[in-house]
Amino acid sequence: MSLFRIFWLVIAVITIWIFYESLFVVSETRQVVVTQFGEPIKAIQDPGLYFKAPWQDARYFDRRLIRWDGETNEIPTQDKRFIWLDATARWRIIDPLKFMKSVGDERGAQSRLDDVIDSVVRQFITENRLIEIVRSDTSSAIINRIREERQRMDESATGMGGVQDEDLEFRITRGREKIMDDMLRRAQPIIANEYGIELRDVRIKRINYVEEVRKNVYARMISERNKMAERYRSEGQGERSRILGDMERELLTIQSEAERRAREVEGDGDAQAAKIYAEATNLDPDFFSFNRTLQTYARTMGETTRMVLTTNSEYYRYLMKRGSNETPGVVELSRRLREAQDALARIKTIQNSLTKPPAGTGGASPASASPTGAAAP
Repeated sequence: MSLFRIFWLVIAVITIWIFYESLFVVSETRQVVVTQFGEPIKAIQDPGLYFKAPWQDARYFDRRLIRWDGETNEIPTQDKRFIWLDATARWRIIDPLKFMKSVGDERGAQSRLDDVIDSVVRQFITENRLIEIVRSDTSSAIINRIREERQRMDESATGMGGVQDEDLEFRITRGREKIMDDMLRRAQPIIANEYGIELRDVRIKRINYVEEVRKNVYARMISERNKMAERYRSEGQGERSRILGDMERELLTIQSEAERRAREVEGDGDAQAAKIYAEATNLDPDFFSFNRTLQTYARTMGETTRMVLTTNSEYYRYLMKRGSNETPGVVELSRRLREAQDALARIKTIQNSLTKPPAGTGGASPASASPTGAAAP
């Protein structure tokens, strides 16, 4: 190979190396700071193909949003309540040249943000009460609901939901959202002017009580739930008593109505029975007199009864011979006694039929019995 060809080959290699070292691409998600011997000289934020000197370097930085997560810190509030607070933020690089000169890279930026944002968060937490940090509603709707619930439960020492009495009298003027916006406005100019970083937002990610306060809060929550359960039980007992009272009152009304109706039916039955007796007496007065006499015999005469009667006594009249005034013999007296007992048995059968409702009538009153049926025997 001749020296001429070697020369041009070296020139070609050097040219290719120069082009390779001079060309660089900036994508949509990246931005570049060009440095010369370690010193930043210019920043490129628009995407495209760019040239630089071979002795210059291109430092790439992310132009998208980057998340910052702070450490969980124990911070006292204005009302002397210690809480564990965890905050987070989002930021992005808006001036890569200033960013590289001040912090160098993203790790250095995270360290600087720890100092700035942590101090701002701690300052605002100590300047506000816990109720302001927890709640976002700046209206008094929540306080009014809590006060109404407490009045309904007749509580005098503690409010609902872990809120003490002084909290109920405190109107929320800022709220959690307003406090976080104030944190952002306080930290934004510091970070933008010194580090070339745009802080987009600062958020409170989690709030928790310290262990000692948490136990008290849990105990208070348990007490509140027990009070609510007791109130529900008392309301249930009151409702139970009301239902039982209504049931007993209705039962007494039904019983009194049933007794009244039973007395009416019984009175109607007695009236119908008396009417039947009267009609039977009018149909056959001799039979009625004979029946009454037999009933008297049944009540006064027994198997060992001894009676001394005169022959003209009314009581002795049905024991005499029929159609004769002569004194009957023993056989005649026995026959008449059997007839009287048979008649008495038939009368009892009639009385039972009058007092008991016939089968299949559904408890009809004695008034439904026919008068002719009573006088048939």
